[in-house]
Amino acid sequence: MKYSDKVMDHFMHPRNVGEIEDASATGTVGNAKCGDIMKVYLKIENDVIVDAKFKTFGCGSAIATSSMATEMIIGKSIDDALNLTNKAVAEALDGLPPVKMHCSLLAEQAVKAALKEFYEENGGIPEDKKKYFEVLDEDEHAHDAE
Repeated sequence: MKYSDKVMDHFMHPRNVGEIEDASATGTVGNAKCGDIMKVYLKIENDVIVDAKFKTFGCGSAIATSSMATEMIIGKSIDDALNLTNKAVAEALDGLPPVKMHCSLLAEQAVKAALKEFYEENGGIPEDKKKYFEVLDEDEHAHDAE
């Protein structure tokens, strides 16, 4: 399997690893089929993500996508972060092997799980934002059976 230089860089030198003690929200996702577990911590001030950290138990692609996803949302508004997609994470890493695309979906799901928690703890999810959380119901390995 061939990995891009960016995937290898984010795997060997992941950005934003760790926890945020006073996180505004956290999101944890995982899949028993592959064993990957991702936890994302967000610090949000005035609807802007001022810090993001992650802890991932998984393969190199899982670590690289977690690293890249946090890089992509730090400094962004909640609305901008809601538009994060697994495809955007994979593209930012100059691609992933097809059998590792599920890692980018887990990274997207972890970020959105944290944002969902933030909304739920701050008055509820606005009706116009609920569509962004549908991805949390997707099975990242559904395509593996094809």
